[in-house]
Amino acid sequence: MSRPDHMDVAAYALGVLDAQDTERFEEHLATCWACAAELETMVPVVGLLSDIDGETMSALEHTQTDPALLDRTLVAVRAHRRRSRVRQLLATAAAVVVLGGLTGIGFNTVIDDANPPSVVAEPTLPAPAPPTDSTGGGPTGPGVGGNEAEGDQYDATDPSTGVQTTMFLAQKEFGTRINFSLRKLPGPRTCRLVVIRKNATTEVISTWSVPDEGYGTNTQPQGLELSAATAAKVGDIKQIQVQSVDGNGVASPLVTVGL
Repeated sequence: MSRPDHMDVAAYALGVLDAQDTERFEEHLATCWACAAELETMVPVVGLLSDIDGETMSALEHTQTDPALLDRTLVAVRAHRRRSRVRQLLATAAAVVVLGGLTGIGFNTVIDDANPPSVVAEPTLPAPAPPTDSTGGGPTGPGVGGNEAEGDQYDATDPSTGVQTTMFLAQKEFGTRINFSLRKLPGPRTCRLVVIRKNATTEVISTWSVPDEGYGTNTQPQGLELSAATAAKVGDIKQIQVQSVDGNGVASPLVTVGL
């Protein structure tokens, strides 16, 4: 351009720049927020000039109106026709900035995903999960294992370990669903839920880990709530036992529920 880019805002708004200067200024406008903001303030003023139609202009021309003023007005009207083009350009420039901000957010998300925070291992449940039964209604009581309490309730406290449990056993077509909660369970340790049938066979139906603070303790008052299932019918079960398993795989009972 023949003069600094920042000086061409008014000339551009009024449409007095030639084609070459117009193109160069629009390239400058795409990266200069100062000029874009100044141009935006001029748009309403130029818009007012658009209300003057061709007939009015012709009438003015046939009067003793200053010819120079008439020429400037005609130029302003023509500039108004470019207003939609200017607004589109401003919107494009704003979109570029917004996209840049979103890209930064996306980059941070990728970084966070690449370094996920450490979490305590959650209890593992057997697969496949038992189907949901929407017909049965159990006794009143707290929900455990993420499900509403259903079935017969059994409470037990081991006199040696002090571990407490509440279990709800519900008869299902696939076998038995067991919702249970544990309290006074110290950690760290690995635990498992074992079904002992009346025919003396056993089945491990769930395993989980207990963090250092345990569950239902002074350090961690919140108890542990889990849900599991077995193919055994309720009438075939003699006992359900929560066991602690050491590093050598040796299990010892923590609390036992007798049916």
